[in-house]
Amino acid sequence: MQKVFIDGQEGTTGLKIRERLIGRTDFELIEIDPLKRKDESARSDCLAAANIAILCLPDEASRKAVEIVRDKTTRLIDTSTAHRVAPHWVYGLPELGSSQRDAIRNARFVANPGCHSTAFILGIYPLVKGGLLPKTYPVFAQSLTGYSGGGKKLIAKYENSEQPKIFDMRPYALGLMHKHVPEMQQVAGLDFPPGFLPVVGPFYNGMIVNTLLEARALARPYTARAVHEFLATHYAGESFVRVMPFESEAHLDGGFLSPLGCNETNRAEVFVFGHDSQILISVRLDNLGKGASGAAVQNLNLMLGTPESQGLVA
Repeated sequence: MQKVFIDGQEGTTGLKIRERLIGRTDFELIEIDPLKRKDESARSDCLAAANIAILCLPDEASRKAVEIVRDKTTRLIDTSTAHRVAPHWVYGLPELGSSQRDAIRNARFVANPGCHSTAFILGIYPLVKGGLLPKTYPVFAQSLTGYSGGGKKLIAKYENSEQPKIFDMRPYALGLMHKHVPEMQQVAGLDFPPGFLPVVGPFYNGMIVNTLLEARALARPYTARAVHEFLATHYAGESFVRVMPFESEAHLDGGFLSPLGCNETNRAEVFVFGHDSQILISVRLDNLGKGASGAAVQNLNLMLGTPESQGLVA
């Protein structure tokens, strides 16, 4: 039986991964003594004993963990941004295609995608790959996300009972250098970095990434409906990516699209809105699910050789 270790299970992502793994009997979950979780020797022993370790650590700590197992056989899933565009690491988004699934199954090192990146790439990558969207297109995307993505410090700021509640929407990364941009560009296949503006909202988890395209600038003037049909064909048969009916009012709340609709699932929903000249692609997911912990479990399942959907809610 293979052994799995979560390095950093006390953090937001690590806790969610553990929740999804507890009770499974197809592998052994190694758990470090809570009193020794900062003991480098104890952590090293757990990493070396694991067949697969999931790193839920800051970037620099993830890089150090890689060095600890460099001469071991431990396989790694890294949820940090440290290795998402690094050579010799496989990008952990199975929905990129069958060859990507095979690469993840056989990889030693898998980089778990960022939450914003997952939603952006799911909407844009098929269009670039299929030749609808030129690689030189000046893409701009906006993301609305729950505050849990900011980790414990931001969560504490929003949930501090001694301070006034935060109810407004807060754009950030205003210098247009968000840490997810490099993987968004590289994996989507764009020649230039996309413009990207994330906005944190006064809700714990949930996310929508919106990308606006001008039909006249596409490889040929595709309409919004044609783009929808292309994406629906591309993702047909996927367990965790659903292309929703074109401009379906049934999935809106009085014309509003909630960022909470995929919470507590590993599902991503792709919406297409617009008309003959403008196309809006909106991808909704749980930033702690398909955007983090659910994605890690999906990759783990592939690496273990178990059903990809095991322990996950579609």
